[in-house]
Amino acid sequence: MKVTVVGAGNVGATCANVLAHRDFLQEVVLLDIKEGTAEGKALDMWQQAPIDYYSTKTVGVTNDYARTADSDVVVITSGLPRKPGMSRDDLISTNANIVKSVTENINKYSPNAIIIVVSNPLDVMTYCAFLTAKKDSSKVFGMAGILDTARYRAFLADEIGCSPKDIQAILMGGHGDTMVPLPRYTTVAGIPVTELVAADKLEAIIQRTKVGGGEIVNLLGTSAWYAPGAAAAQMVEAIVKNEKRIFPCCAWLTGEYGLKDIYLGVPVVLGKNGIEKIIELDLNEDEKALLSTSATHVKEVMDVLDNMKVVTA
Repeated sequence: MKVTVVGAGNVGATCANVLAHRDFLQEVVLLDIKEGTAEGKALDMWQQAPIDYYSTKTVGVTNDYARTADSDVVVITSGLPRKPGMSRDDLISTNANIVKSVTENINKYSPNAIIIVVSNPLDVMTYCAFLTAKKDSSKVFGMAGILDTARYRAFLADEIGCSPKDIQAILMGGHGDTMVPLPRYTTVAGIPVTELVAADKLEAIIQRTKVGGGEIVNLLGTSAWYAPGAAAAQMVEAIVKNEKRIFPCCAWLTGEYGLKDIYLGVPVVLGKNGIEKIIELDLNEDEKALLSTSATHVKEVMDVLDNMKVVTA
């Protein structure tokens, strides 16, 4: 199986490195537009292989999409990162043109590839890739929910004093400040989180999760990369191994949750065919209202992209 990661910045390189360490692929191709960047990072990873004991070959190329031909899965991380004071939505025009170009090249050389979008603003860039790829929506989706849920679980682990391994949670909605964490579907080794964390502290954790990406931007001066890269790699593994894992992913809705013609974070089953099923939870009225608010925000930004006419349906 062959996987390509487009964009050899922090997130893309981390994704490639995690995939190499997982050691279930024959080859990972890392592609970037900056001369030597992908080649250098891929070579560094390959020299790490004897130390960390993996066999996956990492190859770097500069804008040579022919070298990515016949990839089974392609992860798109290309685009400008966020800077302090910049919202994800500020990035839309520049990154939409980048994602469109990347997707066109993926279509040319790997027409059957499953596409995972990581570029921000996530929900809208996934929509951009979908419009450009002109393939079934089960093959084009975005990484957001795994990252957001991981942040939520990490904060809960700190509060409870337990291993993050024992925390299971689901989070829905857009990848941004309107995301919808769901405490009702959050457990710690099977125990409802509400039995272990006081309501006020749980609410504070939810609010911190919503701005979790911004917190790191403010600390580092750029976007996070370890957790996002690992989250994308986890999706790739679920697909390549046909694991049927249930993850929150940015998926195209056609009536689920009463929403239609929108990319939004929902729980899905990931396997060899991409999104094999969208799971509809029985949300209560408060949860439905939060999801509706999040969807409204995402749709507004999707409309901005439509009006730019960067890509047409």
